[in-house]
Amino acid sequence: MSLDQFPVGLEMDVSYPEFAVSLALLSATRLRFEIKEGPFARTETVEIQVIPLGNGIFAVSWREKDGATVTNVQDHDRGLVHSFATLPDGSFLRMSGSFVVTRPADRVSDDRPRRNKALVLDAMTSLFQRHDASAVERLYAADYIQHNPGIPQGRDALRALVAGLSEDVHYEPGLMLAEGDLVAIHGRIRGWAEAPQIVVDIFRVQDGRLAEHWDVLQDEVPAAEAHGGITMFDPGEHHPRKAGS
Repeated sequence: MSLDQFPVGLEMDVSYPEFAVSLALLSATRLRFEIKEGPFARTETVEIQVIPLGNGIFAVSWREKDGATVTNVQDHDRGLVHSFATLPDGSFLRMSGSFVVTRPADRVSDDRPRRNKALVLDAMTSLFQRHDASAVERLYAADYIQHNPGIPQGRDALRALVAGLSEDVHYEPGLMLAEGDLVAIHGRIRGWAEAPQIVVDIFRVQDGRLAEHWDVLQDEVPAAEAHGGITMFDPGEHHPRKAGS
């Protein structure tokens, strides 16, 4: 993650336990805050330093006119701000609050789809190509939700399923689509049933792990037997095609 992904132009209302503040990210070097009520009520524009921490998280620090110093850890994936402030009298505040966006950033810079697609690809190949049951704990949430009625709930059940897979089971990944916390992957799996199957798996990602899963499977029909002669799955479909190809 680079400083270019800092969501310049974004405005948000942050709700801390004791008070609320509106933040406007004017640039990568300037921020405006407004506290409407309470002992800290005021509006001020400050010079800031921004350090990207990865995964939609930025450390933002500044010094205010009265001498107070503030460091915000802004988590734009989860909609949280962790704030650490030293006040002019030397007292220290630690606060965490959720935020709602009141104005979107000038440029969309959500890196979650790319990260989430990499997570899903890692999971599908680790489990159903390499049959690595140990990857379940690393990649799946402890309270993993399974919507396939033929597979029991939870991470332990998934680990047992992978450990017992036949050597004939092999998964081929294809097209992937991602938006927000959701990823869909189109693929082909052999050895799961009598005939090769084409499957669309949909995952919900939470806190960097796979938290929920849906899937739809159908037996593969060879292109020669299909109306129109179009294949159901192409192993190279995840590679971008050139215009006209």
